[in-house]
Amino acid sequence: MPSTPLIAPSILSADFGQLADAVHHLESAGADWIHIDVMDGHFVPNLTVGPPIVEALRKVTTLPLDVHLMMTNPDDFIGEFAEAGADYLTVHVEACPHLHRTLQCIKEHKVKTGVTLNPATSVSTLEQVASEVDLILVMSVNPGFGGQKFIPSCLEKISQVRQLLKRSQGPGLLEVDGGVNLQNAGAIIKAGADVLVSGSAIFGSDNYSQTIQQMRTSGETTTV
Repeated sequence: MPSTPLIAPSILSADFGQLADAVHHLESAGADWIHIDVMDGHFVPNLTVGPPIVEALRKVTTLPLDVHLMMTNPDDFIGEFAEAGADYLTVHVEACPHLHRTLQCIKEHKVKTGVTLNPATSVSTLEQVASEVDLILVMSVNPGFGGQKFIPSCLEKISQVRQLLKRSQGPGLLEVDGGVNLQNAGAIIKAGADVLVSGSAIFGSDNYSQTIQQMRTSGETTTV
């Protein structure tokens, strides 16, 4: 676990006409990663970006690009996103009938591996891969749209994933995405999160730097 939580702003809430400027602003504000939501209009009810956007952002930042593939067929695009410059590629358990094979493919492309769980998916689905992945992403909203409210029952799920990672003794970080804001970040960190993905709470604030810093330190005084 990192000594302090990492903050990964989601560009889903950014002005897509000014993405380079938004990323520069986030970088200067102290963001640790840039989170990129890839939606295919099939696995989730929305369409967003593809490899060209990842490639364009790779040219304007040295921050890790955390690419979340919300796709029915992620295997078909792993090579393209790896070549575009992704540092992490996170796939959904629900979309990967041969999950171990998919993770091996990501590794073969020299990209860090991530696995994502939707709110209704059991933590037990990760038992066989927890020791091998670099990242486990717990969705705390049903994926597809930004600006949704955090599902409170996901706090227990975050704790369960934290315990699984401890048992597996693997390298994986625990990331949480969905409705993360200054009001609940402390509880999420206390439950075991290493990385917080936040979109509207950061992009909707008047001071990115202050919001990122407050989010990062909110677990220091919060109890669950």
